[in-house]
Amino acid sequence: MSQRLSINIEGACARVRLNHPPVNVIDLATMAELLAALEDAGSRKEITSIIFCGGKDFSGGVDIAAHTPDKIKEMLCGFHAVIKRLSRTPKLTIAAVRGRCLGGGAELAMMCDLVYTAADATWQFPEIKLGCYPPVACAALAAIVGRKRAAEMILTGKSFTGSEAQRWGLANEALPDDQVEAAADAAVAHASGLSSMAVSLAKKAFYSSQLFDEELERVEKIYLEELMRSEDAREGIEAWLEKRKPVWSGR
Repeated sequence: MSQRLSINIEGACARVRLNHPPVNVIDLATMAELLAALEDAGSRKEITSIIFCGGKDFSGGVDIAAHTPDKIKEMLCGFHAVIKRLSRTPKLTIAAVRGRCLGGGAELAMMCDLVYTAADATWQFPEIKLGCYPPVACAALAAIVGRKRAAEMILTGKSFTGSEAQRWGLANEALPDDQVEAAADAAVAHASGLSSMAVSLAKKAFYSSQLFDEELERVEKIYLEELMRSEDAREGIEAWLEKRKPVWSGR
């Protein structure tokens, strides 16, 4: 039984709702359930689309408390297993974003084929403020929004609205909050009139999973072997856990 997700099969669509209050933090248990949900939906011929959504918030991101030396490798590999499986699924994937969509939550959403966001949703890749960086965004965001915009998002950690996400190419549409999931449902309804075989092969032709995997492995290696051995990465996480301002050493 799922503890972190609510999964409903609605005709040819699997609706995967993050259900980990208060802000749908993606911890190790959530990662395991997301991977299982993707593998199950991917193996079922009758399912052609997967919608990812939250409640008031899409997701506050990956569990920061798991960025400690004893947990970081398991956490990073677990999340990247979800992202790789998401990038390879032959099903049409859709993110319906409301409220906060931060860090790993934003990475999960951006890797979906289609993204519908509330215009007033809060998007952010805040990892740099913790002395870290978002690996999936480093590997794939520039291809979506362009190098300069991606650099701004990753290197400054500034938040931006759903309207800006749509304007910059990170989302297909920015809508009033109460219309987001309806837009995702409409996309599923449209896709139901298409050949699922053609959609899956179009995805295979459109995306280059091998190049993404290689880039993510490069980014992950730097994260584990260099970043997480730095004093600033340790200080950033410790400061967040202790609810204080970090003191950076540049080492």
